[in-house]
Amino acid sequence: MTPLSVVIITKNEEKTIGACIDAVSDIADEIVVLDSFSTDKTEQICREKGARFEQNAFDGHIEQKNRAKNLATHNWVLSLDADEKPDSMLLQNIKTLKENDFPGNISGYSMNRLNFYCRKPVKSCGWYPDTKLRLWKKDCGAWTGINPHDRFELNEGMVSVYLQGDILHNTYPTHADMVRQVNKFAGIAAQQFSQKPLLWLISKMLFSPIFKYTKNYLIKQGFMDGKAGFQICRYQAIEVFRKYRLAITLKYSLYEPDFQP
Repeated sequence: MTPLSVVIITKNEEKTIGACIDAVSDIADEIVVLDSFSTDKTEQICREKGARFEQNAFDGHIEQKNRAKNLATHNWVLSLDADEKPDSMLLQNIKTLKENDFPGNISGYSMNRLNFYCRKPVKSCGWYPDTKLRLWKKDCGAWTGINPHDRFELNEGMVSVYLQGDILHNTYPTHADMVRQVNKFAGIAAQQFSQKPLLWLISKMLFSPIFKYTKNYLIKQGFMDGKAGFQICRYQAIEVFRKYRLAITLKYSLYEPDFQP
């Protein structure tokens, strides 16, 4: 049987990390938590549940997830966020792969992620299938992307396949959580774009939110989820608008307060 490491990055995740660790305890040969100096009970919970607990100052999702990857003892790694856990089908399929020592020609497995808003699963708004490459050989790829929207990419020539089952993502337990995330993610992304030309930023700020909302509410059928669908698509558009507006303010050292609903 091939051993498997599960790696998780955290910062004040006492509300979710316990369920995440519990969900993978049957398939993980080790659970590695890389924490960004939490001030709540995250460390206590992780240690009580037998996870290996490490800490490093947070300097970006991509950077931190690559550190967590490199901390894994085993070559096969399942990467999760603290508010995620595999469903029963995904757990069984991973267990089967372990028992059969993983096919030698495959370097990674992608799976769908089912996102939740106010405790309800959402399959519209561009939120599903939200396919992610989360199970892979750690020496066959790395985390890339633009913070905070990271993605794992395999090295050239490496092969990945799709694995049935969902990652259950407790995305926004409350409406207030969505507002906080909009502000947080827009601020992080703005730092990445602040060096772009002003005209490019203005055009993105004016037109990208409209495209985002239209695509997710109409084409991706956000309207099918009623009020929740409207709120999700609205805040997706607000996040896009704010990241470019904030990038402009950073470019010219202006100040802008957080968005309020």
